[in-house]
Amino acid sequence: MRHALLFSVFVIASCGLAYELIAGALSSYLLGDSVTQFSTVIGSYLFAMGVGSWLSKYITRDLIGRFIQIELMVGLLGGFSAIGLFLVFTWLAGPFKLVLYLAVFGVGVLVGLEIPLVMRILKRELAFKDLVSQVLTFDYLGALVVSILFPLVLAPHIGMVRTGLLFGLLNVAVALWALHLFRDQLPSRRWLAVQSWTAFGLLTAGFAGAGQLTSFAETQLYADDIIHAETTPYQRIVVTRWRDDLRLFINNNLQFSSHDEYRYHEALVHPGLASLPGAKRVLVLGGGDGLAVREVLKYPNVESVTLVDLDPAMTDLFSTSPALVALNQGALSSPRVKVVNADALQWLEESREYFDFVVIDFPDPANFALGKLYTSAFYRLLEKRLSAHGLIVVQSTSPFFARQTYWCVVSTLESVGFKTAPYHALVPSFGEWGYIIAGRQAFSPATVDPEKTRFLTSEVLPGLFAFPADMARLPAEVNQLNNQVLVRYFEAEWRKVIR
Repeated sequence: MRHALLFSVFVIASCGLAYELIAGALSSYLLGDSVTQFSTVIGSYLFAMGVGSWLSKYITRDLIGRFIQIELMVGLLGGFSAIGLFLVFTWLAGPFKLVLYLAVFGVGVLVGLEIPLVMRILKRELAFKDLVSQVLTFDYLGALVVSILFPLVLAPHIGMVRTGLLFGLLNVAVALWALHLFRDQLPSRRWLAVQSWTAFGLLTAGFAGAGQLTSFAETQLYADDIIHAETTPYQRIVVTRWRDDLRLFINNNLQFSSHDEYRYHEALVHPGLASLPGAKRVLVLGGGDGLAVREVLKYPNVESVTLVDLDPAMTDLFSTSPALVALNQGALSSPRVKVVNADALQWLEESREYFDFVVIDFPDPANFALGKLYTSAFYRLLEKRLSAHGLIVVQSTSPFFARQTYWCVVSTLESVGFKTAPYHALVPSFGEWGYIIAGRQAFSPATVDPEKTRFLTSEVLPGLFAFPADMARLPAEVNQLNNQVLVRYFEAEWRKVIR
């Protein structure tokens, strides 16, 4: 019996941490800024566990029965938390944060009640020093196992909805096991059995229908038909279609619409690359959709393109899906292209190659993991990999909606010695969008071959480098690894737009 209860500690610790990780991951997917979301979720959860531990002293009778009921409650609340939060965000985006933290607090209180009750049940069989050491050992061991499995196996392969329901079933399994172990000590055994099997049935039904539940929630979240949805160790990828319009969303944020992505990618690639007739080696950082690579390949003088994108699921999707391959014109399968799935910062630290033109097509700096790719440290690494007359171009969010964010990127590039040429273009799906060309020498726009572009022409090009008064330069700090001021600028400015 003692060993069974200690193993139960391992299971319930695993379940408690799993619910915490699900809440943190889901809130970062839907709200952005993973550091803030995980920090506040973990803090709230630990506080709630403390409240639960304090409340446990008021449970004085029928400890085993109360323990079983707590397992059922935490299994149901934690198990259905992911799909519940998903649906709340879809239908009632306003109170999402309130519901999120109420759910986190509720699960935390229940988890905080579990361990003190187990210790009180076990105290009849173990000395106090053995009781504390063994219970806490199994508690921490369970947390370790889930912390490893969650990012590597559970979230990418099972999904957050099924993961939540799976751990809910484990909590109920602990309740059923306790019901069996202590069957002769429970005055209300039959009623507890009805509760346990009802909870088990609800969670089993939820697990069986998790795919339909997730599809239903995402159908409500996205206006168009979902043709691909996938959770990877790095992000949530969703592709939608409405008639001939394909849209890519990463963590609920629109990345492109096929109706106007050519404007974005032509503006990103051609102003810089057209001015480098001798460019032979091109590096693309980010841009796993292959759309920037498609534009680069229009230049016959380019002999090789190295694409570095963190997520292999992204490059695989855009290498194999017929509709998406048609959109990027098979760019990722070109013999001139080498695809590398790696963290761009680490890859640059290890690389010994030199490039004539570098396209930086990362997502916006919505969190610190992305913000590091816009820092002075990153640009110093990049400068070492640039040929003598090479250029880089950086997508730099909107100079209209996030004006100080945009000019912060300019200041950061200049802080490492680059001369910059900021410019912007209208992309209907996003509004005015900003780019920055940087190099060791001052940049002068060259003529653009009209046969290579649908939007950009030599007549249009000079106007992209002129900024009206409402997008003109603002003072901005340099974005450094130790301060990540860019992320704070981005959050503050885009929060006003979203409202």
